[in-house]
Amino acid sequence: MSKRVSFQHSRRPSLSRFRGAVVAAGLGTSMVLGAGAAFAAGSAGAPDSVNLINNGAAESVAQQAAAQGKAAEKARAEKAAAAKKAAAAKKAALKKAHGWEAPVSRYELSASFGSDGSRWAHKHSGQDFAVPVGTKVEAAHNGVVVKAGPNGGGDGPAYGNAVVIKHANGTYSQYAHLSRIDVRIGETVKAGEKIALSGNTGNSSGPHLHFEIRHTADYGSAVNPVGFLHQKGVTV
Repeated sequence: MSKRVSFQHSRRPSLSRFRGAVVAAGLGTSMVLGAGAAFAAGSAGAPDSVNLINNGAAESVAQQAAAQGKAAEKARAEKAAAAKKAAAAKKAALKKAHGWEAPVSRYELSASFGSDGSRWAHKHSGQDFAVPVGTKVEAAHNGVVVKAGPNGGGDGPAYGNAVVIKHANGTYSQYAHLSRIDVRIGETVKAGEKIALSGNTGNSSGPHLHFEIRHTADYGSAVNPVGFLHQKGVTV
């Protein structure tokens, strides 16, 4: 009798521990499932702390992308500005090295070299710069005045009042249809120096400056002045 009682008492603790473990496991599973359900409910429902974290992370990523885009755009702009500055510096250095410049500052290009027109019998011998009467005309390069006066300075009445300058390299520049001449034959001038005012004299249907680059002082030896100036670093 005592043995059976002893056997029953020895079995109960094991059974109790087993039941306790099952209950604990069930409770843990419920807690895990409950947390997952709460997380899912919070993600799908009204904003809570989890949604705030997710939204904050997304916003942070968007801000980083925007900042990176701005940085890239700034870098491209700085690169373009540097390239433009380098090109301008190169052009200025080339222009300074050759010492040539355009005969007027503000203008519109009209009749070009070699074009046909009603105001001349042959191909156009220069480049026309459309400017108002009285615009300052400057020497395109250092040189000595070899022609200055009416009748094209000796080249004919079609040019009106005109000036021709001889340069050290054997090139000549001519400025025609002037309203006023401010230099005289034999005078030395520098590039950029005022030599006359533009006008509408001679064979001209509107105010402009007729500009030529020649191999000699006389009509008939002209070359394309725009191409010539381009070679000297001057863009017109």
